[in-house]
Amino acid sequence: MREKFGSRLGFILISAGCAIGLGNVWRFPFITGQYGGAAFVLLFLVFLAVFALPILIMEFAVGRASQKGVARSFDALEPQGSRWHRFKWIALVGNYLLMMFYTTVSGWMLAFMAYSAMGSFEGQDAAGVTAVYDGLLADPLQMVAFMLVAVAIGVAVTRAGLQKGIERVTKVMMVSLFAVLAVLCVRAVTLPGAGEGLAFYLMPDFGKLFAGATPVEQWSTFSDAVFAAMGQAFFTVSVGVGSMSIFGSYIDKNRRLTGEAVRIAGLDTLVALMAGLVIFPACFAFGVEPGAGPGLVFITLPSVFNQMPLGQLWGTLFFLFMSFAALSTIIAVFENIMSFSMDQWGWSRKRSCAVNGLMLALLSLPCVLGFNVWAGVEVPGVGNIQAIEDFLVSNNVLPLGGLVFLLFCTTRRGWGFDAFLQEADAGAGLRFPRWARGYVRFVLPALIVIVFVAGYVPILQVWLGLG
Repeated sequence: MREKFGSRLGFILISAGCAIGLGNVWRFPFITGQYGGAAFVLLFLVFLAVFALPILIMEFAVGRASQKGVARSFDALEPQGSRWHRFKWIALVGNYLLMMFYTTVSGWMLAFMAYSAMGSFEGQDAAGVTAVYDGLLADPLQMVAFMLVAVAIGVAVTRAGLQKGIERVTKVMMVSLFAVLAVLCVRAVTLPGAGEGLAFYLMPDFGKLFAGATPVEQWSTFSDAVFAAMGQAFFTVSVGVGSMSIFGSYIDKNRRLTGEAVRIAGLDTLVALMAGLVIFPACFAFGVEPGAGPGLVFITLPSVFNQMPLGQLWGTLFFLFMSFAALSTIIAVFENIMSFSMDQWGWSRKRSCAVNGLMLALLSLPCVLGFNVWAGVEVPGVGNIQAIEDFLVSNNVLPLGGLVFLLFCTTRRGWGFDAFLQEADAGAGLRFPRWARGYVRFVLPALIVIVFVAGYVPILQVWLGLG
């Protein structure tokens, strides 16, 4: 008998936990800083509603209708003789690729939480924090140790089962995440000088989306911001590799899926917005550039916390929050991988966790070594091993996987829009808008293709010597 969630709250929190991750609390703040603050946030929210949300609903519908994960969901729903089920292997590879670098970056969060708790950043300026960060990356043994801790947590929780492990642990983790984040928000917005950061983050200045001395430069700035907002909206809810369809397979038909998806996307977005309420007031209060890029979390913020009263406490709480966000995604994706083996080959949960846990640990090693022993391994225009793995997932598997779910649910050669709509609207709650049929059939696929192509433009410019 297939396992089920113990409560509707468990489904919402675990699905939100899968979506809430480093894309919310690491990537969202620094790209918001780079593209001018509040105006970019509004752009992101628009694309979240019209771009990512429909595909999230479709993933849930495929999972719930089939009562299976991605390993067997297409087999159960596809027309006889079609080949949609072959996507399962791409989805499995995508889940593995994601975890091959995600476990390493999650290890950094655990490491920085430990460093903050031990007072390693006390008295350090940005240069001192950079030295600590660079020292971590250069030490393969320490990197492997923290990566293995992240893998071990994911395996241990998924091995305990859906209700006793994943649901129980994720509920505690998500409640704790929001509690810690709320405390950090209150502290950040009450800092002297935080008002300027709040204005940057909450008061839209659309002129910043068109920055540049010439019309060409202004258009380039705006188009870059649009593509960044579209990409962030798509990736923030973790659609495209079946990570959400597996949780759809664990729920009943009491509630319509549109309303559930809105709640989950809302929680996911709330965390991202609250992360900005921590970061931007703190940056402006201490004169730090908010568009500092990927180093904003690991280099800039520890030095900012160091300038606060009780900075060691705030730094530790911040990286505890970051660790919860990262681990919630690891647990959710691990469950997708474990369930794949259980559905596809009939393995027990115990065997699935043992085999996949070992494979995930071994396959995460290249990312770790890519920062030290194999530091010279790079692809021009992409970067090191971690960047290569991230590029394969974020710029390829996720958008193309999202396109597969979208076409499967809207075309006659797939499951079909009527069958999808019947499943999505089963139960009580918000209905999926029938009038959106043309939009999800023609416009949304075109937007996904645009995001896919846009991801290759900067790389091709480097390869062709144009950038």
